[in-house]
Amino acid sequence: MRTSPLSIKRQEFNKSFRGFSAEEVHSFLEKIASEVEELQTENDSTKKQLEEANVQLAEFKRIEKNLQDTLLKTQENSAKAVESTKKQTALMLKEAEIKASQMVEKAKENADDIRNSIINLREERDLIIAKLKAIITTQSHLLEMKIDKADFEPSAAKKPERQTKVEINIDDFVDKIL
Repeated sequence: MRTSPLSIKRQEFNKSFRGFSAEEVHSFLEKIASEVEELQTENDSTKKQLEEANVQLAEFKRIEKNLQDTLLKTQENSAKAVESTKKQTALMLKEAEIKASQMVEKAKENADDIRNSIINLREERDLIIAKLKAIITTQSHLLEMKIDKADFEPSAAKKPERQTKVEINIDDFVDKIL
């Protein structure tokens, strides 16, 4: 059992003839009892503070654990977000490349179609020019034949002399039409 300040104050000693002065012993015991009482009060106060500090420490440890968990989750989420963003960016780039390839391919097809159309139009123009030349040549020969035939027909009245040859430059005629 612990010694309390009160037990120190009430402590009785046997009296002897040659013993210590009772007054001095009681005074000393009083003094020690007061000091022990102060120490016990201080000790109780310190224990109370220690308990409060332990409660706060437990709370701080709980908060620290929560913060660490939150930080870990945030880092994981951040890593996932970065990874997701990288995947989305790669996907968007791939889609853009595919669209660009499709647009280039379509432009090449359009250019080929235009080239083919131009070639066809040139061929049609050349064919039309050849047909026009043939028609003009045929008409020119027919006209010359009619003129020659008219010159050989006997007629009652003499016709004035005309020029028998008509020169037609077919290329000049076609160039003027075009």
